[in-house]
This record gives sequence, C-alpha cells and structure tokens, in this order.
Amino acid sequence: MSTAPLPSSAQAAALPRPGGDACPGALRLHAAADGALARVRVPGGVLTVAQARALAEAARELGDGELHLTSRGNLQLRGLGEGCGAELAARLDAAGLLPSPGHERVRNVVASPLSGLDGRGLRDVRPWLTELDAVLCASEAARGLSGRFLFALDDGRGDVAASGADVTLRAFGDGEAVLFLGGARGALALAGDDAPRAAVLAAETFLEVAGRAGARVWRVAELGVSEEQLLGAVAGRLAAAGIAAARLTEAPAETTPGPAPGRAGDALCVHVPFGRLTGAAWWELLRLAAEGPAGELRLTPWRGVVVPAAADQDPGALARLGAAGLVTDPRSPWLRVGACAGRPGCAKSRTDVRADATRALDAARRSPLPVYWSGCERRCGHPGGDRVDAVAEPGGGYRLTVAAEGRPPHGTALDDPDHLAAALAALNP
Repeated sequence: MSTAPLPSSAQAAALPRPGGDACPGALRLHAAADGALARVRVPGGVLTVAQARALAEAARELGDGELHLTSRGNLQLRGLGEGCGAELAARLDAAGLLPSPGHERVRNVVASPLSGLDGRGLRDVRPWLTELDAVLCASEAARGLSGRFLFALDDGRGDVAASGADVTLRAFGDGEAVLFLGGARGALALAGDDAPRAAVLAAETFLEVAGRAGARVWRVAELGVSEEQLLGAVAGRLAAAGIAAARLTEAPAETTPGPAPGRAGDALCVHVPFGRLTGAAWWELLRLAAEGPAGELRLTPWRGVVVPAAADQDPGALARLGAAGLVTDPRSPWLRVGACAGRPGCAKSRTDVRADATRALDAARRSPLPVYWSGCERRCGHPGGDRVDAVAEPGGGYRLTVAAEGRPPHGTALDDPDHLAAALAALNP
C-alpha cells in the first residue's frame, strides 16, 4: 500500500460557485437514480408527533417508505414518483412544514438537541429556535441565501458550535449570547434576547458583502474577506438596528460531542445507521414521542434522534428501539461509520458504499478516527471534524484520506473493504 500527501479539499471549497444553487428542497425535487428526492428542512430538528406522522405517511404513499436523515438534522424522502411534487407540497403545508414557500430551502438550523432536557447548557434554546425561524421567514432578503447556508443554536455546551455553521449563536454568561461567523475565532457578545434577530441580520450582511464584491458564494467561508471586515460590517448592521454588540477576542471555544445513545436526563437518544429510518423504526419513535411530555422528537445533525421522555417512561423503550434497528448502545461501532447514499440510489456513485462500510464495520471499531465512505469525490453528507474519508476510485477500490485539524492530508489505497484494518494501520491516522 502506498502513501502520499494529498491536496486539501478546503482549497476547492473556498472557490466561488460557477452556477446557481442547485440544492434540493421540498418544492424543488432532485432527480436521483432511485426516483425523485425531496429534502424537507426541519429547523432545530424539532418535529411534533403530527408532523412526524405526516412525513411517514408521505414516504409510504409517495416514496420508498423510508425517511433519510441528513447531517444537518433535516429529512429526505427518496424514491418519489414522477409528478408527485404538488401533492407532497400540499401535505407538507398542511402539516405546518412549509411556513414560507419562498424560504423553505434556507431554513437550515441546527440546535443543541438535549437543550432543556438533561440539566446541562446555559439556557434552553427552543425560544431562540422559534424566534429565529419566524424572523428568517419574515426577511425578504434572506430568500437570497443558498440552501447550504447554516445557522447553529448552541445552549452553551459546545455541541453544535462545532458544526461549521455560517452563523452560530452560543449561550454565554448570564443571559448573554456570542455570535460567530463561519470559522472565525473572533465573535460578538450581545444580549441573549437579541440573539435570533442578530443572527438573521448577520446573514443579511453576508449577502450584502457578497453582493458588493460581485461574488456568487454559498457560505461565509467562501466570501474572501477578512474576519475583521465581516465582523465589523455585522457589528455596524446590528448597531443600526439598535442591538448593542461588543467584540470578543477570547470567545468560548470548548466543544462537546453530540448525544450518546441511551438515556440522557429526560430524553431517550438513538443513533440511526446511515441515517436510514425504516417505517418500523420511525413508527416506534413516534409511539414513544406521543407518550412523552412534549409530544415531539428531535432530529440531530449526527444522524440521531432524541425523544423527550418522562422519568417513568417504559423501561423497555430502548430495547424496542434497538429491536427496530436503531442503535442504543454507546459502544456500538455504528457511531464511527457513515456513508453517502451510494449505489443504487445515486447514479454518480461508483459502488455500493453502504454495503462496503457494513462489511468493514468491525475494523471501523478499532479505527482511531471515524470513517466516512463516499461513492465519488463529492463526498455528499460528509461530517466535519477529524475523520478518515474513504472515497471510491474510478478503477475500483478506495482512497483513504485522513482529514484532521492541524495535520496535512495524507492517504493510502484500499483495494478491498475487508482489508480496512490493515490499510488504517499503514495510514497511521
């Protein structure tokens, strides 16, 4: 097995986009090899039982019968029949999942999924989530954001603060918030009550700065202006709106992982292998959510689901979720494995990456880094953070590449998924 330095994929990600934003949504479907695909934005991953039931029925009656979790806590319906777009839109609208058709693709918001449920965090971010979504849908300018622009609402624990969002709000101090832009280290401190409005104003400022520069970009990291310039522009916009904000040079930077499978405070947490929710698993989650005090479930950006549960919830609930194919053991190797759709669902994929990832599951357990399998160089849905990227090669096999902060990318060839352990040892992640 040969190893060689590889160029950073971040170089390509920083280039302006040559065409329009083709990100799929609930109203603009994507043609995939297994039928049409719809991506339904679920801000903060929060679904009422009625909304979750409507999605399950739409998947069963219009698509392949399954729901597919994305790395932003949204949902995809796959295998949709030709010409079903109008009926799907009507169903989503009736369920309250399309509050503003003109904003449906820009309602990308991740939020700390255990906020208010486990006694951690500095504040419950649910009120932030509700207000942010309302302000975003009321902003005419925000319609110009791409379907990739991301907001993150962190309750102070540092879980979604590490998601690489374009605008991040993090609870801080005594009722305060810190606003970050992209991967900037600097930040703005402001009153927590002003945070949702400030986040939307920051997004509008991004659009203005990009417009003045004549750049067609999707994300803050692609903008090509200094952190000082962008933070200064946002601070000026906030001041004009009557929002006081102070520069922070030492903003909170600690991060924590997302919820582990099992029970966490007043919640039951599960991981969904490959983000693929079968009808049986989804209906079991719905049943538990209906019995819970909140009547809701929360999708996570780590392809998991959190169900608010009473302290005396049925002790056999986790066992039933496990029997439905969901991961309830925090030691499971599935927590260290991810993959794109691959074949047969994606025509661009070179192979069935999910089958290969499943074959190599035991080796992934021993890997020092999570392994993400992709059918081509687009690496759709790949997570942030340190990992090993396994990308299918045109001639067969895979190229393994270590993506780790502070280290140059380096890789090795993998001729057979059954040899993953040996390839990882040669790679020395």
